[in-house]
Amino acid sequence: MPSINQVNPINVVRHIKVFSPDTFGQRRVDVIGVGASGSWLVLQLAKLGVSNAHAWDFDTVAEHNLANQAFGPDDVGKPKVEALARLVKAQTGAVITTHNEPYHGQQQLGEVVFLLTDTMKSRKEIWLRAIKYKPMVKLMIETRMDADNGRIYAINPCQPAEVNGWESTLYDDPVADPSVCGARITIGSTAMMLACFATWQFMRWFAISQGTAPAGEKLENEIFFGLRPTFTSANKF
Repeated sequence: MPSINQVNPINVVRHIKVFSPDTFGQRRVDVIGVGASGSWLVLQLAKLGVSNAHAWDFDTVAEHNLANQAFGPDDVGKPKVEALARLVKAQTGAVITTHNEPYHGQQQLGEVVFLLTDTMKSRKEIWLRAIKYKPMVKLMIETRMDADNGRIYAINPCQPAEVNGWESTLYDDPVADPSVCGARITIGSTAMMLACFATWQFMRWFAISQGTAPAGEKLENEIFFGLRPTFTSANKF
């Protein structure tokens, strides 16, 4: 039976053969942006048994967030990171570290970074200031979402081929979809799928790094899925 620690006491016996929190230890995981995909992702990390998760966001929960994010009605008006910490604690017993502030690039990050802010502009800035060719960061995962499709990028920010490949996918922020009163369409189930893919890429990366993955398994740098019609594709840079 895996040990249970005070930071994340969840019983992980059902997935210990796929992801071992004891083996992962106190490695730090940062989630920058805990909105649509980020809120579900932090909850999944807690359920995995990750015990050193840091959540970054300076926004508050709005009523329209309830349809696509992990928050509930009682969270409206509260800082997202604080509401998420309570939610994670209630569902898993886990304690996450919260940062109710923007991430500007000067603050310390851990080995794994999920880059999930609201704008491409902020992602580019964080990438250049705090992730690109920074040896402390071993894995960066970034997700992008439309109403019925999504992309998941997983790269080693110190590998030039992966750096160049990911940077070639960057674009300027799109204009908001005018079909919904000027708001961009966001579907909760699509956000949850993104969080699931991102979590699996994290688990696969760790298994590969530990030599416990199936023989010959390699991590894709880009996964693209669509839901109307349903399909998936994957590429390496």
